[in-house]
Amino acid sequence: MSKIKKCLFPAAGYGTRFLPATKAIPKEMLPVLTKPLLQYGVEEAIKAGLNTIAIVTGHGKRSIEDHFDISYELEHQIKGTSKESYLTEIRSVINACTFSYTRQVEMKGLGHAILTGETLIGDEAFAVVLADDLCDNDGDGVLSQMVELYEKYQCCIVAVEEISPEHSNKYGVIAGDTINDSTYAKDSLVRVNDMVEKPEPQDAPSNLAIIGRYILTPDIFDVLRETKPGKGGEIQITDALLEMAKIGKVIAYKFNGTRFDCGNVDGFVEATNYFYKKRK
Repeated sequence: MSKIKKCLFPAAGYGTRFLPATKAIPKEMLPVLTKPLLQYGVEEAIKAGLNTIAIVTGHGKRSIEDHFDISYELEHQIKGTSKESYLTEIRSVINACTFSYTRQVEMKGLGHAILTGETLIGDEAFAVVLADDLCDNDGDGVLSQMVELYEKYQCCIVAVEEISPEHSNKYGVIAGDTINDSTYAKDSLVRVNDMVEKPEPQDAPSNLAIIGRYILTPDIFDVLRETKPGKGGEIQITDALLEMAKIGKVIAYKFNGTRFDCGNVDGFVEATNYFYKKRK
């Protein structure tokens, strides 16, 4: 049985909904309180036992590499002061992981970004985290739950949550048959047989939307290579996963936890307020 060790972070997008802030700052580095979104995602991966971190970046994203590296000048300046403790969390992340990077030269969609990461992943199952979907849980994190599920079913896993129908055109939406598994809450597992990328409400096959947490088997790369541009002229991971679903290799999981869509200003503010209250 293959174990998952690697987590891929697609981080090449422009973050246009946060302009002008993202003109010079990657959206993945926007801070919720004192930590950038990407660090929350990496910490979630570490808690799930995934310590090989692969990041797909793009032009203007150098600050991501700098963040997950030691700043000798900064550490020298604050060494022995009360401010030294501020770096404790990021030091522990750096020490716990290995980081590798590649660039997505053209923005051709999430599916293309994941395919670009093949050189960092190789021939093994892996997780994918979209950092602007920020998740929190007082128990096991979303990735930890999904890794456990993968170890049992050994297929692609997508995290889903129920949405209002009017929001269906913002997500990939799934449909399928409930899996009866006494280990999990009733109706929390679905064997996927249909997936539609950003359907209008009247065309959505259900109210279950995919969020930015995936576990993918390595054969997804071969499927992505054959996937034609879809919605928006981009290579969609939803279209590739639909091909996998046709042969019964995709499970949707209604995860335990709270998710914030930090890809828009409202969700970002909501997450900031939530974590501020939690810290207090």
